[in-house]
Amino acid sequence: MDNIVIIAVTALGGLGLIAAVILYFIASKFKVYEDPRIDEVEEALPSANCGGCGFPGCRAFAEATVKEAKENKSIEGLNCPVGGNDVMQEVGKILGLEVEQQAPLIAVVRCNGSKTNSPAKINYEGATSCAFAHALYSGEGGCQYGCLGLGDCVDACDFDAIHMNPETGLPEVNDKCTACGACVEACPRDIIELRKRGPKERRIFVSCVNKEKGGPAKKNCAVACIGCGKCEKVCNFDAITITSFLAY
Repeated sequence: MDNIVIIAVTALGGLGLIAAVILYFIASKFKVYEDPRIDEVEEALPSANCGGCGFPGCRAFAEATVKEAKENKSIEGLNCPVGGNDVMQEVGKILGLEVEQQAPLIAVVRCNGSKTNSPAKINYEGATSCAFAHALYSGEGGCQYGCLGLGDCVDACDFDAIHMNPETGLPEVNDKCTACGACVEACPRDIIELRKRGPKERRIFVSCVNKEKGGPAKKNCAVACIGCGKCEKVCNFDAITITSFLAY
């Protein structure tokens, strides 16, 4: 009986040893090398995982950055909007590359169709979702281009940088904005854009995206752009253009 137990234990031990050797060989054969700089770059990033860089998260951005540096000796076109220039300079040091300074961006809401400027003509009682409401109707004020005011952009922001103003019914962006672009993606009306921060934090833009002619546009909003072209004519820097009855 003792011999049977010894033989069984020895056999099992032998099989375990053989399996361990096989697994070690397979692991060695198919081992994937990972550049240690990926971890260093990821460590330098803000760990927001917001997707503002165009990648699913900070790890994916770090991998893409190291790969680009290896293949092209440059990381031009890659940027972490949340970390900004300071973080990208640190990434450049890790990779031994010069990184150009990027102009800081901020989200702007191109709609001024407030409760006063675009009074409600109907009362919406559906789901509290801009995406849902956009598929159903033009908006309480009648403008098919304007803000629906249900806060999808607020829900999408991870940085507490955008809030709904209860008086105007419009979203407002504050200086916490990291230009990650989440609010831009969330808006079904495409009224939120990323623009360069102006001198002294000034934001100069046309707060309207209505492409209708003057009559219909003004019918639904008192401050709608009618594409008259006056601003384009007085601008000395060719900074304003009129397309589809809308200044940009």
